[in-house]
Amino acid sequence: MKKAEIKNLSAEDIQAKLAEAKAEFTKMKLAHRISPLENPIQIRDLRKTIARLNTELTTKQQ
Repeated sequence: MKKAEIKNLSAEDIQAKLAEAKAEFTKMKLAHRISPLENPIQIRDLRKTIARLNTELTTKQQ
């Protein structure tokens, strides 16, 4: 998700996307430990998306 897309979401939507992204990140890390993913850069991208969501959520809550 791009920063511009995240800015247009409400705080509740960001929390929902954040929970979804964290669940996907956990699942992806586990799958990568069992057998390497075809594209392991997806893990890094998802981690950065989670950070973007957390940052925007903090900004909206202030």
